[in-house]
Formats: sequence, structure tokens, C-alpha cells
Amino acid sequence: MTSLAFDRRSFLTGATALGAGLALPTSRLAAAVAEQVTPRPLPPPITAAERSARLARAQQLLRANNLGAMLVESGPSLDYYTGVQWWRSERLTGVVIPAEGAPIIVTPFFEQPSIAEQLEVPAEIRTWQEDDEPLKLVADFLRERRVTGQPIAFEDTNRFFLGDRLAAQLPGTRIVNANAVVRAQRMIKSPAELALMQAASDITIAAFRTAHANLKPGMSGSDISAAIVAASKALGGDADGNLVLINEAAALPHGSRKPHRLAPGDLVLIDGGCSVHGYQSDISRTFIFDGKPSADQRKVWDQVHRGQQIALAAARVGATAGSVDDAVRKAYTSWGYGPDYKLPGLSHRTGHGIGMEGHEPVNLVRGETTRLAPGMCFSNEPGIYLPGRFGVRLEDCFHMTPSGPEWFTTPPPSIDQPFG
Repeated sequence: MTSLAFDRRSFLTGATALGAGLALPTSRLAAAVAEQVTPRPLPPPITAAERSARLARAQQLLRANNLGAMLVESGPSLDYYTGVQWWRSERLTGVVIPAEGAPIIVTPFFEQPSIAEQLEVPAEIRTWQEDDEPLKLVADFLRERRVTGQPIAFEDTNRFFLGDRLAAQLPGTRIVNANAVVRAQRMIKSPAELALMQAASDITIAAFRTAHANLKPGMSGSDISAAIVAASKALGGDADGNLVLINEAAALPHGSRKPHRLAPGDLVLIDGGCSVHGYQSDISRTFIFDGKPSADQRKVWDQVHRGQQIALAAARVGATAGSVDDAVRKAYTSWGYGPDYKLPGLSHRTGHGIGMEGHEPVNLVRGETTRLAPGMCFSNEPGIYLPGRFGVRLEDCFHMTPSGPEWFTTPPPSIDQPFG
């Protein structure tokens, strides 16, 4: 995955690396897996015209909410509006979008050529030297646009020091959350965005199938992850890691550092994804390696499979996001799990938003009152975890249409056919 998403998948990198004694070293295994797949045509990236339309819509929302301007620093939202893909550091690179008129990009002087190379929308690039205060550039621009008397919106992941230093430049300026603009736009995906997410999902499930066909006793979680990443990249996706949880570790949603070497009869939980032109997938599968599931494993797998269907049935246009989690938790409680978020049972939310980031607002979690609307995208992953024994997670993403939810990938039919 890109550095902007799914850090949890790299958290356990190397934790189960026991490559000694394998028939193939991890690097050779990955190369062999990559040779088994063929790159597929990908949808085009987001166009400059779509980004310009996003800016125009942002300005409409700024005016509708009586906001003078909005500051978005480096990260997915900067990419969303401008096409500039930049990392966060102590040096500010960001876009200032006024309610009226063209935006500006603020960046260090020595980064200007690189920013100009990526910029896909009409915007003046204003630079600052190492001994300058970059927030003074922002303040000067807000004075030019005569909006200093209005609230200035900050994308909600902007760091504290930016607001603190802007307030020093413009005492009395009211800084507010930009969710009414940024979240309102990014939650609703366009057809082009949905096509990219579909491509990422198709690549991920194909990579899972390929890696599954290459599993052998003695492999570590890191080996399996490397095979999935290699297949994803060979298929055209951008990927950098996956969660691979075996037996008791599968009862911990984000895994364990205890090493384990794959053996026949092991329960394996894989959680991974990739990105295509900056848009993410997220899929989980649970299966038995080279063996038959126990009665308990089959029972829990079937219950999680049913939980996914319950969640999908509850995800109707106009329903609250929280009601989807409520429906799943009600069923799980009736089956003897929980109650609520207690274990054994489902200790995390039923799902999360997804798009340019693996985890985006809003979540399918108790108390979330945002109503589902066409264009919203979510994971559906109501796992069941039995501490000290095993866990089962099946995860597929869906998007809302006017007539209801549609899968990006279809859940598998049974634990005996974990990839359909």
C-alpha cells in the first residue's frame, strides 16, 4: 500500500520471519509468484478536469457555510484537489482555496519545480525561504482576498502548529473544521473513483488467489505477505504489505509478534489491499491451510459470513451508518457473543469508509448518525474473535447506489472455497 494508508499492515513486518529452511527464499518466492500473473489494463487516473470540478464544488460549499477560505496541507486531500502527492514534514506544503477566485499552493522555494511538475489545476505557487514564516504567505493571501474577518477552515488532519502559527499572523482569526467541505466531497465517490477502487479490489483478490496457490509448509507470515505484494504489483497495483495471522494470532484483529511457521491444518487470516492511481482496496479472507476445519471453525466462519449479509441488508440509502453495526451486533448477541464489543465476539466496528485512504470517515459503528447515500464506500468486516483460540474475519467492500449497496468483491461461499 501507499504510505498514506494501512500502516497497520506494516506494523508486524518481519514479526513472523522464519525464512530459514524454506524451499525458496522469500525474494525468489515473490519473483516466482509475480511470474504467474499477467498485468491487466487499468482505468485512467483522475483527470485534471475532475479535480477542477472538485475545486469549484469546494468553493460552493465554502460560500454555503460562510467560510472565507480553506487550508489543506500535504496528504490525500491535497492530492484530491490538486494532484500534488506530497509527504508531511516540518515544512508546509499546502493549498489555500478561497471562497472566490483561484487557489494558491504554498511550498518551500526549493520544492517549487517538483510541485509544479505535479500540479494539475490552475493555481499560483507561492514559495518561502528557509528563514521565512510560511504561514505569513497564507495570511497575506487571506488579506488579499479580504476574508480575514470570516472563519478559515482547516482540513481536519492539518497539524496543530499550522493553526497556532496562522493565529499569530492573524490575531482573532477563527479557525474551524473543514469537514463540511472536504468530508462532504470525499465521502461521495464519482464514477471514475469507483472504477479505480474496483480495479484495486480485482487486483487484490487475484493476488490472494495466486499466493494461496503457492502456500507451502514452513512459510512465515512475512513470506505469504511478500507473495501477495509481488502478485499485486505484477498485476498493476501499488502494494507494500498485508496482515497474515495464523491460529491464535487470528484472534487479535491486528495480529501478534509471536513467530509461526505454516503447518497443515493451520487457520490463516489474510487482510490486505493495494491502490490503483491512489484509490484503495481492503479484503480479508480466512481459511484452513492443507486440512479440514474443525466444527467450531466452520461454525464461526459461517456466522461471520452471515454477519456480512446482515450488514449488507442493513446498508440502505437513508439509514444511519450506525444502524448497520447495530444490526450485526444484535445478531451476534443472539448467538451468544458479546454483548456489545466484548469478547468472544466482535470487538471492532463492522466497517469503515474507504477511498483514497484505507480508513476514511465515516465508520459503520454504533452511534454514527451520518446517513448512507449513493457514492459512499465502506468495508464490511464483522469478524468474530475467540481469544487464545482463533478468529475469523471476512472483509469485502461495497459502495452505495441509489438502489442500495453493491459489492466490489463478492464474499466467498464457504470455508472450503475461501476465494470463491
